[in-house]
Amino acid sequence: MSPHVSENALAGLVEDLAGEVFLPGDPGYDEARVIHNGMIDRRPAVIAQCESQADVSNAVLFGRAAELPIAVRGGGHSVAGTSVIDGALVIDLRRMHTVVVDPEDMTVRVGGGTTMGQMDHACQPFHVATTGGRVSTTGVGGFTLGGGSGWLERKFGLASDNLLAADLITADGKHVHTDAQEHPELFWALHGGGGNFGVATSLTLRLHELPRMSMGMLFFLPDNAPEIVRTFRNLAEGAPDDFGGGVIYMPAPPEPFVPEDLVGRLICGTLFTYTGPVGELRELAAPLFALKPAVEIVQDVPYAELQSMLDDPPGLRNYWSAEYLAGLPDQAVDIYCDRGAVIPEGLPIQHVLFMMGGALARDGAAYPQPWRTAPWVLHPFATWENPADDERAEQWVRDVRADARPWSIDAVYLNFVGAEGEQRVVNSFGEENYRRLRAVKAAYDPDNVFRHNHNIAPARS
Repeated sequence: MSPHVSENALAGLVEDLAGEVFLPGDPGYDEARVIHNGMIDRRPAVIAQCESQADVSNAVLFGRAAELPIAVRGGGHSVAGTSVIDGALVIDLRRMHTVVVDPEDMTVRVGGGTTMGQMDHACQPFHVATTGGRVSTTGVGGFTLGGGSGWLERKFGLASDNLLAADLITADGKHVHTDAQEHPELFWALHGGGGNFGVATSLTLRLHELPRMSMGMLFFLPDNAPEIVRTFRNLAEGAPDDFGGGVIYMPAPPEPFVPEDLVGRLICGTLFTYTGPVGELRELAAPLFALKPAVEIVQDVPYAELQSMLDDPPGLRNYWSAEYLAGLPDQAVDIYCDRGAVIPEGLPIQHVLFMMGGALARDGAAYPQPWRTAPWVLHPFATWENPADDERAEQWVRDVRADARPWSIDAVYLNFVGAEGEQRVVNSFGEENYRRLRAVKAAYDPDNVFRHNHNIAPARS
């Protein structure tokens, strides 16, 4: 235990919390500190599993009095692992996962520890949804406050575009409710500024009707990969907002739909989604089908099921990054394919290129997210098991970023990246937005208590 934590203070926290407190050595402590990224093996001083807004307030005040660093865990999906810090107090929100769907007002209210899967399954019976990520295990809170990029963004905008209200516990332990009218500067800052301004105990999001959803997954041998990628690019440039997706290089996974002779072999695939019936999707994507895929899966699928189809297993070592591109000319396509062809052998790395545009590019110009207008995002997504492969996996990701520099706009969706330095954070908001965010930070967290994140340092008067 940290020398700053007195037995009396700790006993007070245990007594005050409706949830549970874990210390090193306690049964359940090791399980409570494990997060999604297997590269992160940290030992916090105290883990407070909160069950209420009052619990969060008490935990914040305890941590500050004990002079402990404070980390906040929602879903625990942060690739940088900032939700668990050595020697820190971890405010764990996972017990706060209530979901309330209001199909008349077309809103959903979620607790700060709700995962995407929990929210999507609650919404599914009403045939409504809001923009989620691309897997079901992501926490709604960190995802939304970081911007929130997912399959539905071209149709309904980012998750943060659909944020209607939030409840926070600030660095002084106080409750703040914010929306477009109440604390409007704070509300603006929550559109991409992440967990810099307080602990989000609940979020209210706008819902949209989604009666039909369909998807297509086509796997090709990589011999004609440049033609596949250019075909997808040309299709994307004229596609309606209902259409989304991207292209991917990866070793073919050991799934029942993959022929045995393809498993483990490098493939170039396309995954596309459509907010409508599968017949319309097939017609729209006809140029891709004409290229004769080796594996073809096209089906109507409930959105909640789509969200869990690509869940990456927990416990793997993870290293990600991204570059947002001003364009995708043939030269960029060729370089993308060249890099995909040399994915390190034996590693389940994903070399992803997502289309953007639609509502994502049209809406939200007032928010601090300059990356949202880019038509493409390159997302090298490295996962592996053996620590001996760390260097070659990480170097491959760095090489992908270097390849993209001629077309990169510098700004990036920060949920897609780990710790890449202060300038990367500044660039991702833009200088003017960053100054404004620093002023908001100074108003709500002047001591930078919530600094274990893509940090925005408070402005100094």
